[in-house]
Amino acid sequence: MNHSDSSTPKNSTKSVSRRQFVKAAGASATAVGLAGCVSTGGGSSGSSGDSTEEPIDTSEPTEEVTVSWAVGPREKNRRDEVVAALRSAGLSENIELEMLAGSNLTDNRQSRYTQWLSSGRETPDLLQFDSGWTIPFILREQLANLSNVLPEEMLTDVEENYFSASVQTASHPETGDLYGVPLFPDFPTIQYRKDLLREAGYGDSDFQTWATESMSWAEFSQVTKQAMEANPDVQYGFSFQANAYEGLSCCDFNEFMTSWGGAYFGDPSQYLFGPIGDRPVTVDEQPVVDSIRMVRTFIHGEDDPEGIGGDFAGNIAPEAVLQWTEESSRKPFTNGDAIMHRNWPYSIGINGAEDAFGEDLGVMPIPYGVTADEAEYPMTGGPVAALGGWHNALNPNSQNKSAAVQVMRTMMEPEFQLEMFDLLGYTPPRTDLFGSDRAREVAPYGRYMEQLRIAGENAIPRPVTTIWPTQSIRIARRVNESYAQERTPQEAMTRLKEELEGTEESA
Repeated sequence: MNHSDSSTPKNSTKSVSRRQFVKAAGASATAVGLAGCVSTGGGSSGSSGDSTEEPIDTSEPTEEVTVSWAVGPREKNRRDEVVAALRSAGLSENIELEMLAGSNLTDNRQSRYTQWLSSGRETPDLLQFDSGWTIPFILREQLANLSNVLPEEMLTDVEENYFSASVQTASHPETGDLYGVPLFPDFPTIQYRKDLLREAGYGDSDFQTWATESMSWAEFSQVTKQAMEANPDVQYGFSFQANAYEGLSCCDFNEFMTSWGGAYFGDPSQYLFGPIGDRPVTVDEQPVVDSIRMVRTFIHGEDDPEGIGGDFAGNIAPEAVLQWTEESSRKPFTNGDAIMHRNWPYSIGINGAEDAFGEDLGVMPIPYGVTADEAEYPMTGGPVAALGGWHNALNPNSQNKSAAVQVMRTMMEPEFQLEMFDLLGYTPPRTDLFGSDRAREVAPYGRYMEQLRIAGENAIPRPVTTIWPTQSIRIARRVNESYAQERTPQEAMTRLKEELEGTEESA
């Protein structure tokens, strides 16, 4: 599905270049196997040997088999409905699904999986993996190589029909082999209060344009400032997440920086996932510095000597953003104390509900600092959205591989994915489902499918490698302290470059 005819050339060009790159990078070595990468379980579910070098037999089991699935609390709390959706999508009655609920905190689930897989544990058979930390498990050879074990039609389906950026984070960065099937992607957007913007003179034609045509950060700041002046009782203009935590390095700062044409490690099409120690560190380049200067103006105003100047309006974000994460930034917006808000789709479900703002909630793609044509690096510039989401991966030690793959295949059915969208707000991983009538009927998300689709086509993953956790901490600390005026943007990024180079060289 293409951008609407009203989309600007920069948006269309940008999304196509990013899609083409990721698909080419993943498809170039789809069928390459990694010898010794996974163990061969004996199998108790009727598979013919469960060989990791050939597709697993996915014929229906003749006896009852229990497949264990490591999930989050949301799936566990709605277990019966999730299982019913699987049955409706064709899962065999002989396959029982056991859900093992993990923490709401992604880091806790990552630690737990590390313990399980490092010890060679046979269960869970399937595990939900955060797209932000799947690759380290792949590189440690702790997941089943799906390019070896899945039937060809499943591999082709993922390659051709899923959001490419999501697939990339579930693939080996060197071979392109697939190790996870995206369950749902996450794409942030800007939410806003239409009723408050109407007070500033904006109307439906503006909202319709903003839905598909990303605006510049300069225009965004001016619109926000005007709405603040027209609604003096509203406390904040723009709420987002700038605490010194993973969400800053992976997401908010990643978006600000990339939308200006900046990058952590030079050309993302070459260096996003390595090679460690053999890629440039480019956080001290001008586009990155300019993105920090812009945010400082948003927070501290036009008088900040290290601000961006020009056409950017200041004092549109409170200093409190320096301590805010997702929920602490969402609550002021939900409570009516902010005009603009950057967050993930889950918050659209909260803010767009009829007992919240209903149709007065507007959604637009992330603004841009420079256009794609103006940016030096591919995959940068334009309405960049940080990539989140979760994958399903197969435990290489599982004794139920055949049944586990059948569960995985059922979860790939469009019917199941749309039901999960309705049930849990999980954005479908297939691009074509965004334009479906069924998706548009899911309240309140259905009103914003075009905005979410554009975000997905312009998604940028975090540069995950085995040393990303260490680098992420340092990035978040340096960016946060510069946002807080404790260091100039150039000083902070020069120091950060030295630190990142140090981690690259010592890895």
